[in-house]
Amino acid sequence: MLNIVLFEPEIPQNTGNIARTCAVTGTRLHLIKPLGFDISDKAVKRAGLDYWHLVDLRVYENLEDFFRKTGAQDIWLATAKAPQPYTRAQFRDGCYLIFGKETAGLPEAFRQAYRERCIRIPIRSEARCLNLSNSAAVLVYEALRQLDFPGLTGEGEMKGASI
Repeated sequence: MLNIVLFEPEIPQNTGNIARTCAVTGTRLHLIKPLGFDISDKAVKRAGLDYWHLVDLRVYENLEDFFRKTGAQDIWLATAKAPQPYTRAQFRDGCYLIFGKETAGLPEAFRQAYRERCIRIPIRSEARCLNLSNSAAVLVYEALRQLDFPGLTGEGEMKGASI
């Protein structure tokens, strides 16, 4: 199982969209406080309302609490400041994809401590970054692709239908 970690998320709609991505992929969602919204906020649930029951959600008081409770070691930090593109990462089952808050990203000391684990999604130089929920979807699907989409169906209702 993959893990998406949101460090101090601020926008409920982004978290709701990411929760929906987690629900449809079987990815666990970890939220690190403080949150910029109440987790029961209807904006969070609206984005993934019909899938909310499929979300495996964990909430932590801070980054230290997250590491203490999860023992996470195989981590990847998603940041526009990273020295390498995400395509160089070799994702493994059980890894943690960590994303920073929308306005400030991940703390610099944290990024520096895991510099070789920092990855970015290539974007135009004049753009600041990609939307958080889009970034999470790009990385989780790349990780799942590398793992051959475990537990997910790669076929739709059109399979076997004549054209």
